[in-house]
Amino acid sequence: MSSNHFDALRKPDWLKIDFSSEGSFTETSNAIKEGALHTICASGKCPNRSTCWNSGTATFMIGGNVCTRACRFCATESAQNPPALDPLEPLHVAESIKKMGLKYAVLTSVDRDDLEDGGASHWRLAVLETRKLSPGVTIEVLIPDFNGRERDIDTVLSSAPDVVGHNLETVRRLTPSVRHRATYDRSLSVLRHISESGFITKTGIMVGLGETEDEVIDTMKDCLSAGVSTLTIGQYLRPTKRHIPVSEYVHPDTFARYKEIGEKLGLSHVESGPLVRSSFRADRQFASAQEKHRVNLRELLSHKPAE
Repeated sequence: MSSNHFDALRKPDWLKIDFSSEGSFTETSNAIKEGALHTICASGKCPNRSTCWNSGTATFMIGGNVCTRACRFCATESAQNPPALDPLEPLHVAESIKKMGLKYAVLTSVDRDDLEDGGASHWRLAVLETRKLSPGVTIEVLIPDFNGRERDIDTVLSSAPDVVGHNLETVRRLTPSVRHRATYDRSLSVLRHISESGFITKTGIMVGLGETEDEVIDTMKDCLSAGVSTLTIGQYLRPTKRHIPVSEYVHPDTFARYKEIGEKLGLSHVESGPLVRSSFRADRQFASAQEKHRVNLRELLSHKPAE
């Protein structure tokens, strides 16, 4: 199909988004600005930022706001040589999480392929600072692939987050045309390593990029084989005309069917819907995963064989 066809697609009614600034939206936005922080809610143009901010939650993006990769679906700015890391960023994130009174905090980051450890030590410090200032908060991390280096992944895991996610983003066939540098099998290896390390493991994909239903189901099976507990499925929305076009606006009934299929296959929780993103209702996803798997992170870590 030509790009003109894709550009002619109109958003259906179920994709109407309310970016109102009522309630806690403004308070949360101000807290983020005061801390000079970056959120994937804003830089990623997330369709749920009004919903999440109105409930007093946000996903913080560390490592700056410039990514070393240029994935064709992502609105985050990219460059091969981003600005140096801000050593105070982990503390500022932790202070903002405390100020906002969050009970569930999500941390993610840009890819930092320019750094020797991919920013892993910066990640670890951000989790530890958050835990120090808000000991009761549940912390979810959504990490990059660190080019598959397990030592760097383990650096992040050593900070003991409660949930660890890494997104596949799309099905195997479409990965080379959608993602930059990342590979489907490498991401599966990252997820498998996280799971085998005893953590609640989470991933997410977008649909509407040209995948088939069979490919989505095969991806679910791959997730299960890698030990994934929670899967999010959402509609791809084109950030700008420079990004990959939308192939299809998937009907809500299809999203409901994906949820049913995934949970019948054995996934603990599938959050599936047109506006779903990785951190959407993350606290509910975590509660579901805990209930179904009864995972106790500390117990699992205490039984980890000594090196």
